[in-house]
Amino acid sequence: MATRMKLKLKTVFVLYFMVSLLGLIYALMQLGQRCDCTEHDMPKDRTISRLRGELHRLQEQIRKSEATKQPQKQAAKPSQPTIFVITPTYARFVQKAELTRLSQTFLHVPQLHWIVVEDSPHKTPLVTDLLVKSGLTYTHLHMPTAKDRKLQEGDPSWLKPRGVEQRNEGLRWLREDRRAQPGGDNQQGVVYFADDDNTYSLQIFEEMRSTQRVSVWPVGLVGGMKYERPVVEGGKVVRFHTGWRPSRPFPMDMAGFAVSLKLVLANPEACFDGEAPMGFLESSFLQGLVTMDELEPKADNCSKVLVWHTRTEKPKMKREEALQAQGLGSDPAVEV
Repeated sequence: MATRMKLKLKTVFVLYFMVSLLGLIYALMQLGQRCDCTEHDMPKDRTISRLRGELHRLQEQIRKSEATKQPQKQAAKPSQPTIFVITPTYARFVQKAELTRLSQTFLHVPQLHWIVVEDSPHKTPLVTDLLVKSGLTYTHLHMPTAKDRKLQEGDPSWLKPRGVEQRNEGLRWLREDRRAQPGGDNQQGVVYFADDDNTYSLQIFEEMRSTQRVSVWPVGLVGGMKYERPVVEGGKVVRFHTGWRPSRPFPMDMAGFAVSLKLVLANPEACFDGEAPMGFLESSFLQGLVTMDELEPKADNCSKVLVWHTRTEKPKMKREEALQAQGLGSDPAVEV
């Protein structure tokens, strides 16, 4: 009985094993077959195709819209008044150094027109070449100083006014040129007299750009003082802080004021008087243009120094002269 029971269990186990093995073999065979999933993939493919078509249509609409859209008008920037800087200059050892330094300051000032007037019977190659390479808008003029008005070797710098003919020549050219332009006497602009040896903060040019008649500010290191300046009370110039003849009509340095272009054009006779007494050169020009009450204080009510009346030391050439006497001087073809 027990033996028959064991035989039956063994048979059942074998049959179960065979069925399981056949099932496993079938399953393994199916893994190598391609599955026809077309019916499952078609709805997904149709969705992707539809979305792509919609995206393409939207892109076309955007492209057409951009092509037909009118460009927006940008608000026009108000044009800045041009600053016309008149600089007299004369030949000397430091001339190129001075003009190079000044020109590279002016490169940082927008809307600036540099009028350089040489104290010479003709334009010199040195100044011509410097201006061509400067990158600035410029006008190159020349006007020699009359022989009887020239300082002689050893004369103090204050003995005779310098740069008179050159500044007047710059004014003459400016009046003729501006009147030939559209707008004539109504053009916006500012006129400033900048000597080639002074030092200028960039801020001073933005201060003067809004000049309506004559604007004024302090000048440092001038007149034997730390600074000279207009004294302002209640927004008006009431007197001048200066150490020499404060009774002058306008006891100011040339670097301490700017004049509107309109005012210069409206007063064609206004110029610098070469016969004016010492210290009265600025007054000779300003007296016919403005009164003290009309002066426009700049530089924080004339409390900040933004321009300095600096002077480059005259180079000593004793060794150069000694070498020249021996025929060993510096090559004159090298421009200094």
